[in-house]
Amino acid sequence: MKAAQDDMVIKVRGLVNGFGSKIIHDHIDLDVRRGEVMGIVGGSGSGKSVLLRSIIGLIPPRAGTVRVFGQPVGEVEGPDMKALEMRWGVLFQQGALFSSQTVAENIQVPLREYTTMSQSLMDEIAAVKLTMVGLPEDTAQKYPSELSGGMIKRAALARALALDPELLFLDEPTAGLDPISANKFDELIKSLRKSLGLTVFLVTHDLDTLRAITDRIAVLVNKKIRVGTIDELRRDKDPWIQDYFSGARGRAALDSAG
Repeated sequence: MKAAQDDMVIKVRGLVNGFGSKIIHDHIDLDVRRGEVMGIVGGSGSGKSVLLRSIIGLIPPRAGTVRVFGQPVGEVEGPDMKALEMRWGVLFQQGALFSSQTVAENIQVPLREYTTMSQSLMDEIAAVKLTMVGLPEDTAQKYPSELSGGMIKRAALARALALDPELLFLDEPTAGLDPISANKFDELIKSLRKSLGLTVFLVTHDLDTLRAITDRIAVLVNKKIRVGTIDELRRDKDPWIQDYFSGARGRAALDSAG
């Protein structure tokens, strides 16, 4: 039993989120297993990014509990919370790079915040992370305004990997990318997950990404959550889930796997 519990990297129970009188999540439960890629989907306003931000402690829930690596997020403080944050990396929507800093300086932000390592060592780490995400060495001294959309996402991913996390949060990582760049990013995540042993929490609306790299998918619908594989969810009778996975666009994306 303990081994099974240890396999749960994220454990959400009875989570309630809302703004004003509007409830977005109504007592939802979610488990994310060690080593899996969990996709999070839902309609506009369903609270996909809100769920991610609740899990990492940026949005305090109205009720419920969130545990990451067994630690109660929102209850641990100081050095304990800092130690927990060092075990995950986050790629926010649109990359969220600091425009006034070079790519290398952006990658070094978590290193400066959480460690006391020397500048020369931080420069070495930034170079390694750039190589890891498939960016050329000279990207380090460029500014975000000089990068393409795909390069921005990769640079932001390099920053998320700066502290060698075990858990990676990705918020709409392929949004705004052309199909070729999106496919290359999916392949990169798949490769990094395998080589680094990552657990991945992936917010997306991209059916191709869901098909390519997820193990299970959590669907936010009607303030609740339903979890399953793509095949299991395609059999779900909920109208939104049916339309999403088995509508014309869903069939085209999912059936293209052959």
